[in-house]
Amino acid sequence: MANILATRIEETLRPVVGSVLATVTVDVESRRIGKDPETVDRFDLPMIADNLVFALRLVVGQEIAEKAARKVRELA
Repeated sequence: MANILATRIEETLRPVVGSVLATVTVDVESRRIGKDPETVDRFDLPMIADNLVFALRLVVGQEIAEKAARKVRELA
């Protein structure tokens, strides 16, 4: 189960990539930084956002990926 911050990241991504991919993305990006969705904290947001640009650009394009990453950074 994700913590409140991971849930907010997922909610931010949901309109961009859909519910399933948003959930998977939060899980993958949390693990990429050595955590799981239960332990993500606000200090992890910049690194997660940077990774999101790379991961999402193939799915939604560079501009939308950067916009989504910016919104994730702003959750801090």
